[in-house]
Amino acid sequence: MDRRQFIKLGAATSATATLAGCGNPENQLIRFIPEDDLIPGISVWKPSICPLCSAGCGVLVRIMEGEAEVIRNGQLGLIKMGLAKKLEGNPQHPVNQGKLCVRGQAALQVTYHPDRIANPLKRSGERGSGQFQEISWDDAIAELVSQMNALAAANDQKSLGFLTRPLRGQRQRLVAEFLSRFGAPAALDFEVLGEDVMRRANARSFGYDQLSTFDLAQSRYVLTLGADFLGTWNSPVSQSVGYGEMRQGRPGIRATFVQVEPRMSQTGANADEWVPIKPGTEGVLALGLAHVIMAARLFPAAAAGRAGAQVAGWANGLPAYTPQEVERITGIAAARVERLAREFAEQRPSVAIIGGAPLAHTNGTFNALAVNALNALVGSIGQPGGVYFTPRANVGGAQAGTAQAGRTIDKVAAEILATERSPIQLLMLGEANPVFGTPPAWRVKEALAKIPYIVSFGNFLDETSSLSDLILPDHSFLESWVDDVPESGAMVAVASLAPPAMRPLHQTRAMPDVLLDLGRRLTPAIELPWQNYQAMLQAAFSTLPAPPAPAGEEPADVWRTAQAQGGWWGEVAARPAAAAAQGQAPAAYTEAQFDGAAAEYPYHFLPYASQQFLDGSLAHLPWLQELPDVLTSAMWSSWVEINTQTASQLGIVQGDLVEVGSGQGTLRAPVFVSPAIAPDVIAMPVGQGHETFTRYASGRGANPISILAPVLEAETGSLAWAATRVRVSKVDGDGGLILFGGSLREHSEEHR
Repeated sequence: MDRRQFIKLGAATSATATLAGCGNPENQLIRFIPEDDLIPGISVWKPSICPLCSAGCGVLVRIMEGEAEVIRNGQLGLIKMGLAKKLEGNPQHPVNQGKLCVRGQAALQVTYHPDRIANPLKRSGERGSGQFQEISWDDAIAELVSQMNALAAANDQKSLGFLTRPLRGQRQRLVAEFLSRFGAPAALDFEVLGEDVMRRANARSFGYDQLSTFDLAQSRYVLTLGADFLGTWNSPVSQSVGYGEMRQGRPGIRATFVQVEPRMSQTGANADEWVPIKPGTEGVLALGLAHVIMAARLFPAAAAGRAGAQVAGWANGLPAYTPQEVERITGIAAARVERLAREFAEQRPSVAIIGGAPLAHTNGTFNALAVNALNALVGSIGQPGGVYFTPRANVGGAQAGTAQAGRTIDKVAAEILATERSPIQLLMLGEANPVFGTPPAWRVKEALAKIPYIVSFGNFLDETSSLSDLILPDHSFLESWVDDVPESGAMVAVASLAPPAMRPLHQTRAMPDVLLDLGRRLTPAIELPWQNYQAMLQAAFSTLPAPPAPAGEEPADVWRTAQAQGGWWGEVAARPAAAAAQGQAPAAYTEAQFDGAAAEYPYHFLPYASQQFLDGSLAHLPWLQELPDVLTSAMWSSWVEINTQTASQLGIVQGDLVEVGSGQGTLRAPVFVSPAIAPDVIAMPVGQGHETFTRYASGRGANPISILAPVLEAETGSLAWAATRVRVSKVDGDGGLILFGGSLREHSEEHR
């Protein structure tokens, strides 16, 4: 790429990103008055929070003086300002303890992206055409005020909808307050590869509706079923830190690690033993281990307590889960089941972890409950080397779980399509992209097209925001006040906080401040008690207890301390577990259901969160596009993983173009042949295949979600994204497989 298109960040800059609308550098530019008083060549490190996944890692931002091309009052010019040059992990932060994954490093490109929306936009063409015109903030806010006032005048406030990725902390609280005071329903969360099943299972087993934290550093035996905890699942940086301590941090002690999954993940590649299993039977294996442990009198059934009571047959020793029966169902040899069970019970502290595809089957909750009961049986709950639940700090009264209970995007879309007048007349979008991330059978794009007015707070055009009538672009996380309350990954309560690390580059505004301003302009006005988001954060964090002060010294100011170190963390009063739901029957094993008859669709289709893009929300970042996949070394492309023997039977070799078809549709992608996948499984990373998502991701690769069946997990109603069967066939054409070391073929042309 021509570097003269890139942002001018001074001679020493290493950032490789551009600003929208920058023109040729030879053009004469206005030189604006510098906004910062920085010493040239001297860096300052400021705290922030990585926004690229839900882990909530703390980061430090290296700020140095540089020149940037910016737009001020509609004019393009140069300005000297403090610019972010590098992100690193915050050593003080309890979640990531100074470490940062490669995705976190790439978060810098969110701010400097060339296709970032720099001004408010109003649709000027057909919906979805991507045709917008710039308007002023005053005009944009006035238009939105008019739309909302019209709803209020018609006594139709309930037709305001808010669709967002899951929010936490004060942003969640502000959105909830704004909607409640207007008279609208609670916000609707959308997440492509969500964790509702695990939260539901933890609530049933232990009374905590949240993801677990694992004390890997003190574990002696780790058994993982499907969870890529070193790569993409839950809090991977925190878990990687603990894993390093588990393997190398204790002289003379090296824990045993076993990974059970049908396709080898990054985590599986680090295991001592990799065990392939029939998809959807992971819970059966867990109960088979528990059966052996109880039958050998290593632990009594009563030791599992509440968690065991959630599983049918537990009190009787699980007679239906003998090693021989487990072998029949899972494909894992009975002798191996016996050995794994004894190792798990005897090499304590031990812990079992389940996540990812096992929970994305129709019996996902059963699988999770079975693993929870196994952990409880060997005494791993709340004990060193076992399972914990991160304490939750009560920051200004913010509460988790304020989204619409039981409301999912498929149900909302169905309601819209079933009525002549959409029940949502005005929709606010907050960085959610369900048009990309839902099965076509849900018809989400068609449903959104029926909503008369859509306003987006996103700062990039994607498949969903391109349907908007108005775009009010948010600051990047480096330009905003940011906060978070991590769900897992730490043993102490954490409330992260950071002021803006740098001034805004563009004519953008922070979404919370836009909501506060909007509320004051409505008729009748929504009078929230904060003038701006900074004031809201200060009021909330000021309610937290100050850390103990040395004798004779005044307690530290919580607000100032939190800003300086990147948040507040410490001990809080233990939150009591919620009572068990009454009348809920224990979970019994039912065979996982799949869309597509095995005779016509002989392979299980396994989409998985990619190392580069997670669920596809990061595909617009070029550093991640050029990042080689850790197992295949593939980059800038999609690929389909097929077992070596299966590929040979189909006459397919590395790099061939294949068509993968389900009962819902087809896609084409090149093949990567691998021995580390079960013969009856076809795997594919999620992330590519965007129709609209900046110059780097649009039209690149294929989207595996586009051929998923609309199958639901039985208890939660969430998408069972591992429940689709497919067929595979070779087709003519260049697969376009791009590998880090160059294009590879398993066999030469003459050996085909």
